[in-house]
Amino acid sequence: MAAYLQWRRFVFFDRETVREPAGPDGTGSKPFALPPGIAVCDSGRGSLVFGDILCQIWFLPRSLQLSSFQAYKLRVTHLYQLKQHSILVSIGEDEEGINPLVKVWNLEKRDGGNPLCTRIFPAIPGNKPTVVSCLTVHENLNFMAIGFADGSVVLTKGDITRDRHSKSQILHEGSYPVTGLAFRQSGKTTHLFVVTTENIQSYMLSVKDYPHLELDTHGCGLRCSSISDPSQDLQFIVAGNECVYLYQPDERGPCFAFEGQKLIVHWYRGYLIIVSKERKTSPKSEFAGNEAQNSDKQVLNIYDLCNKFIAYSSIFDDIVDVLAEWGSLYVLTRDGKIHVLQEKDTQTKLEMLFRKNLFEMAINLAKSHHLDSDGLSEIFRQYGDHLYNKGNHDGAIQQYIRTIGKLEPSYVIRKFLDAQRIHNLTAYLQMLHLQSLANADHTTLLLNCYTKLKDSSKLEEFIKTSESEVHFDVETAIKVLRQAGYYSHAVYLAEKHEHHEWYLKIQLEDIKNYQEALHYIGKLPFEQAESNMKRYGKILMHHVPNETTELLKILCTDYRPSGVNEGPGMLEGKKANSEEFIPVFANNSRELKAFLEHMTEVQADSPQGVYDTLLELRLQNWAHEKDDQIKEKLHNEALTLLKSGRFKTVFDKALVLCQMHNFKDGVLYLYEQGKLFQQIMHYHMQNEQYKKVIEVCELYGDQEACLWEQALGYFARKEENCKEYIAAVLKHIENKNLMPPLLVVQTLAHNSTATLSVIKDYLVNKLQKQSRQIEQDEQRIQKYREETTRIRLEIEELKASPKIFQKTKCSICTSALELPSVHFLCGHSFHQHCFESYSESDSECPTCMPENRKVMDMIRAQEQKRDLHDQFQHQLKCSNDGFSVVADYFGRGVFNKLTLITDLPSGKTATTIEAGLQRELLIHTKRST
Repeated sequence: MAAYLQWRRFVFFDRETVREPAGPDGTGSKPFALPPGIAVCDSGRGSLVFGDILCQIWFLPRSLQLSSFQAYKLRVTHLYQLKQHSILVSIGEDEEGINPLVKVWNLEKRDGGNPLCTRIFPAIPGNKPTVVSCLTVHENLNFMAIGFADGSVVLTKGDITRDRHSKSQILHEGSYPVTGLAFRQSGKTTHLFVVTTENIQSYMLSVKDYPHLELDTHGCGLRCSSISDPSQDLQFIVAGNECVYLYQPDERGPCFAFEGQKLIVHWYRGYLIIVSKERKTSPKSEFAGNEAQNSDKQVLNIYDLCNKFIAYSSIFDDIVDVLAEWGSLYVLTRDGKIHVLQEKDTQTKLEMLFRKNLFEMAINLAKSHHLDSDGLSEIFRQYGDHLYNKGNHDGAIQQYIRTIGKLEPSYVIRKFLDAQRIHNLTAYLQMLHLQSLANADHTTLLLNCYTKLKDSSKLEEFIKTSESEVHFDVETAIKVLRQAGYYSHAVYLAEKHEHHEWYLKIQLEDIKNYQEALHYIGKLPFEQAESNMKRYGKILMHHVPNETTELLKILCTDYRPSGVNEGPGMLEGKKANSEEFIPVFANNSRELKAFLEHMTEVQADSPQGVYDTLLELRLQNWAHEKDDQIKEKLHNEALTLLKSGRFKTVFDKALVLCQMHNFKDGVLYLYEQGKLFQQIMHYHMQNEQYKKVIEVCELYGDQEACLWEQALGYFARKEENCKEYIAAVLKHIENKNLMPPLLVVQTLAHNSTATLSVIKDYLVNKLQKQSRQIEQDEQRIQKYREETTRIRLEIEELKASPKIFQKTKCSICTSALELPSVHFLCGHSFHQHCFESYSESDSECPTCMPENRKVMDMIRAQEQKRDLHDQFQHQLKCSNDGFSVVADYFGRGVFNKLTLITDLPSGKTATTIEAGLQRELLIHTKRST
């Protein structure tokens, strides 16, 4: 039971007296006056409806233009205007006595200027005349109930506007007058509430036989019951003198202790309207008549049952009724005046509550008026500000929490940054994160709050939410936790949400747990494992070198994340570029060597950088090793690596490495591979290894003849006794005819120890060979002279004497000659068909033509050479820029080097030499043209 004495009173309605419209002259209007003798009232369909004791029914529209018609001959006792239909039901009397008639009027149709009366029937329960006490009609026009003073209730079922389609029956009989009736429709279920002066009953009309249930054993007076709207679940309201009761069809609901004698009860837009007077009278005396109360002052109260306050309260003189129409309440008083109560708008009502700091009530009022979320948020903010100013920070933060999503968080945060209010700020920030409205700054602030409060349990609860419930920026949380020293929490968060970089940073830089960090990298996908090893490899190598080396071996050969189950669906292994990880091994040469040797063993196609680094590492170890046995082993390893064939493309680099570390065998091997024979010999010359110099000449002299010349010059410059080596060189030069004797003599002239006896044998042999060559040349000259004389004689003979052709065989097919045949002066004869088949020219002998062409080519070449020389000399003399002429002829190859052969090499005949000369002449001729 709720005591209304504790309810606050407000003026949420504005009261005015209805006045007549102003006249044409603009003069002030006077209060509107009702017709005299008003007995009953109702409203709906845009009009206020009155019934008077003079049998008239009046209509008052919003324009205040009264109209009426005569409905009965004696009086009108009851009216019911349907809200959804233009149907008016009235009860009145046409003759003296107790003979009430029910008339149903269709207000949209007219009969002689008056509304059409569609049905008339007497309102008598059975055959016993009695007075009608109340009337109600269902909005679907299928039910109408009439209550009587003898306790009877007549129910009319069917179309109430027609006699033919409806049926009436006595629904209820009792010994107490019926004071109120109301229909309740819930879905397809229809109930009828019946209240008398002594009890309340509920009838279910949607079930056959109309079962009923007695709800209470006390009743109310006339006009002291009503039905609420859906906001109060269509409850039946019964107002007694002590309390107001609410009923469901099957039970009694809440009650409210509103004292005072109730005269009128209505329900309007969520408000309960009660007209009462302070003098207490029984319901029976009230039912008997109203004469005793006509002169009393009456109080009209408007209650908000949902929010528990009185929205309006005022005193009136003798209220006839309270009607609701056009969005307002109209209070009719016995003096003929109409007072309108206009509800204030929601914002005005809220402002009134704000001024009184009634924020809880304002919130409830806003919700009941279905205010939008923005409006509610503003109320919460003002309420929070009020509590904050009063020092109630706990209550204030609860209100601010309700503004999340609407109010800028910084507005609240600034108020609670004080250290003494940090727990309030924490609560607000927690809720901000739960609603996923926090940004990185909010996350930072919340975590700082946890750390300042040292609330580890809340901190763990915050960060250990499931992945689907994360309401904060994880990276920001990790940063804050790390800064605050909560490393274990930060690591947990980083691992759970796969922030690998942060996990490794904290493990390596803060916790120093290198083993765990390395194990974590081994579980990452290939790309991330590779990048993190490049970033943190040096640190890991410094602290856990063996384990880091093993992981790098796996990463560069066949990497699969650890913990991945093997099976047919397992990912194919990937491998990183091993060369990129060489910098990781800085200051860890032992591990680097193990890594590089492993890579060269398991991957022969490892990058070149791997082999280069391994070579450099082995050379360094060899150079610094003191133990001869180990040094020999390292020497062999380095040389074996050089001979692996992996340094062909980086020959220069390998050579530089060997030279830097003075690795002689490697340098010589690379010289040999690069065919740098002169460098090999110079290397031995620098080290004065005379035998090695001779060996190099013997090995590679055939490929590069100048080695012997360089060797001779080398020994010639030596002041030591090198006769043995000079003799060996001269012997080879003599055999290969590599140098002219004069040049040999000039070369050895610089050596003070090389006497004539050293080159005596060489000079004698050369002179003998030249003498023999001179004799051969003289013999050849004599032969050429004799041949020339013979040819000249033949030419003279051919010119002066006839030529007899005596050949009997063809010079081509060697068959016997037959006519037709072809004969040449050279003495060759041919069948005509053989000649035509083999000859290239009709004027040349096919047999002599090759030799003749050689001679002619030599002659033409000599002529062109002579002409070219003359032309060059002429241009050189006439040109102003002689250098450009020489450059032009150089470009054309005129000055190409010619080989001068002074002695005939062994194994070469004079014919071969001549052929070589002819070829050289032809080559120079082509270049000049």
